[in-house]
Amino acid sequence: MPIKAIFLDRDGIINKDINYLHKIDECEFIDGIFDSCLFLINLGYKIIIITNQSGIARGYFTEKDFQKLNQWMLNQFKEKNIKILDVFHCPHGPDSSCFCRKPKPGMLLEAKSKYKIDMKKSWMIGDNETDILAANSAGIGNTILLLDYHSKMLTESGSDFFINSVKELKEVIKN
Repeated sequence: MPIKAIFLDRDGIINKDINYLHKIDECEFIDGIFDSCLFLINLGYKIIIITNQSGIARGYFTEKDFQKLNQWMLNQFKEKNIKILDVFHCPHGPDSSCFCRKPKPGMLLEAKSKYKIDMKKSWMIGDNETDILAANSAGIGNTILLLDYHSKMLTESGSDFFINSVKELKEVIKN
């Protein structure tokens, strides 16, 4: 039976977006992300993280550095009784011809195939138009763009909904 998923971008949605985050001591979670994730799980969604990590291709940090931070983050969620189903990441740079780097839909389609996700009943929550473009290309039924400091995107975006804080997810996603 297909599941419904919430796809979350990492940097800017889960944690504050600092350039090429790869150290645990530099990670600061977005205010409200844990409560919002618990709310979404209680609605029956599975949570999957989808993230571009070009710092690996650029040599700023290694795959091992990414995995170490990733495991620490997942443990922070687990301690709050939040199960993250999976994390998909693209380690390639912006000039790569890979199919996984957002705005291409590769990571989303891989998740769909791996977990039998009903994309029409699923959501993508991101803070950049590349998140929305990837979601639209993958057939995700609902998209939310976190404006925060990207308010100029409001008129240029293909997103279905716009929020200023992850705390507002409860006002948009009802079932």
